[in-house]
Amino acid sequence: MNSEIKRATGLMVIEVVNSNANGDPDRESDPRQRPNGIGEISPVSFKRKLRDLVGDHDSVFYQNLPAVYIKNSDHYCILESRGRDRKSIQSEMSKDIKNFEQKSFLESTFVKKYWDARIFGNTFLEEGANKGFIKTGVVQFGVGTSISPVNIIRHTNTNKAGVQEGKNAGMAPLAFRIVEHGVYCMPFFVNPNYAAKTGCTQEDIDLLKLLIPKAYDLNRSAIRPDVRIRHAWYIEHLNALGSCPDYLLLEALTPKRTGDVTTASKSWADYEDKTDLPEELKAKVSSATDLMLV
Repeated sequence: MNSEIKRATGLMVIEVVNSNANGDPDRESDPRQRPNGIGEISPVSFKRKLRDLVGDHDSVFYQNLPAVYIKNSDHYCILESRGRDRKSIQSEMSKDIKNFEQKSFLESTFVKKYWDARIFGNTFLEEGANKGFIKTGVVQFGVGTSISPVNIIRHTNTNKAGVQEGKNAGMAPLAFRIVEHGVYCMPFFVNPNYAAKTGCTQEDIDLLKLLIPKAYDLNRSAIRPDVRIRHAWYIEHLNALGSCPDYLLLEALTPKRTGDVTTASKSWADYEDKTDLPEELKAKVSSATDLMLV
C-alpha cells in the first residue's frame, strides 16, 4: 500500500491581485508581511482550504471527484474541523488503544477515518495515545513568501444599513486590507518515509493533487476574490529517498523578477516565468508535472 507513494517536491506559484490571501491576526488582519516588506502565506491557511474542500461531502466539488472518494467518503473526514467533538474523537482513539498492536494500527478507526491526519499528521493526542498514533505527516507545506516586497492598501468599509442602534449607516475604518499585487512561492514536500506510521495511501496523495489547483478558485471571499495559482509543480523523484536536492528543483522553477526587485510588482508581466525544468535536472527526476494543466 505505502510503497506506491513516491518522494516528491512541490512548488506553488501564487499570484495575489487586490486580495488578502492570508490575514495576520496580530496586525488587525493586515496581509501577512515581514519587516522587509516581503509578503507571507502561512501553511496553516492553505491547508485549511484543502480541508474545507474535502470535509464538505455534499459540495459540487466533492461529488465530482473520482468514484473511490465518493464511495468511501467515510474514510475522508477531517480531524481539524470546525466544531469537532473532542470527546467523540477521544472515544475512537481509546477503543483503538485498548486493542493496540502495530500490525493492526493501520486498520484502526482513527487512521482510516481522517484524511488530514493521515496526510498532514496529527497532534490530537490524549494520555496514553502517544505510543502509536500519528504525529508527523507525509506531506508538509512550507511558508509561502513573495518574490518582491508587497504594497498593502487599506480602505474603510461602509455599510448603508446601520449596525448600531439609532444609526442609519455604519463604517469599519481601514477594515479592507489587501495586497495590490504579489507573486508568492510556497514549497511542499511528500515524504513516503512516514507513510507506514500514518496510514497514508497513494489515493490520499492523488486526492491532494486534485485539491491543490482548486484551493483558491473554490474558496473565494469578499477579501480574497482574486488569488491565482499560476503553477502547481509536482516533481516525483526516481526513488523513495530522493534523487535530486529539493532546493535545486525549487530554485529552477521560481520565477525571476525583472526591473527593480526592491519595489512591489504591478502585474505578472514584471516576472520572468519558468515553464519547465532544465534538462540536467529532468534527468535526475521521474517526472515534473504542472497540476494546473492536468
